[in-house]
Amino acid sequence: MDVRTKPAERLSSLGGRLAVLFAVSCLSGPVALFSSPAAALSEINREDLPPPEGTEAAPGTIVPDGTAPSLPSPEAPAEAAPQEPATDRNGIARPDVDEEGPLPEVIYNLDRLPEPVRRMHDRIVEAAKSGDIEKLRPLLGLGDSKTLLSFGDSEGDPVQILKGNSGDEEGQEILAILEEVLNAGFVQLEPGTPNEIYVWPYFFGIPLDKLDARQRVELFKIVTAGDLDDMKQFGAYIFYRAGITPEGEWAFFVAGE
Repeated sequence: MDVRTKPAERLSSLGGRLAVLFAVSCLSGPVALFSSPAAALSEINREDLPPPEGTEAAPGTIVPDGTAPSLPSPEAPAEAAPQEPATDRNGIARPDVDEEGPLPEVIYNLDRLPEPVRRMHDRIVEAAKSGDIEKLRPLLGLGDSKTLLSFGDSEGDPVQILKGNSGDEEGQEILAILEEVLNAGFVQLEPGTPNEIYVWPYFFGIPLDKLDARQRVELFKIVTAGDLDDMKQFGAYIFYRAGITPEGEWAFFVAGE
């Protein structure tokens, strides 16, 4: 089976398809905060009694000059520490290439990856080589950390989603694509931000018209010439790409816009 022709057909069919609340209850004002002590003082009729010599007047007590000490102002509630925004995996998995900006460095040396990223990369490749798609299951995230596998309805069993994206019933075509993608060079995008991500293949972060001849040969290991023509119309690489966070979470493996 030609691994690349099936993805080409599927890329064509995917064209159109893939084409913080909190409330605070508060009292009416500072006086209300001291309503209970004030009521107690009133009940024993001590408003007109000066405080014993050498002591301070209690809050709300009338002193001989007819005035009452001002009530202490309640401390303002401490501001909540700003929360770091959650990573938007739908966003970081979509191509956003700055045609005029500097090109990201294309990296081939896996030793330059942070250890958690390198470990996840190697585990995914090992599982893909096995031919058993179930071996990917323990690597796919859960809950808020689940691996993005589709821009559409991604509910359901992730392995079944991967099988559904494959041209064969066992999901071996998608395993072949995954392995080929992770064998390519990679880029580090948005370093030092909550959306920092390591993405394979590097074509995801480079304008297609800035690829040199050698890089186009590497691209054709993953897509066909027809795929490339389609992607040029869109303006960016939109075939399968895989992203791993600096913490070693497999963030996404998707194709499309």
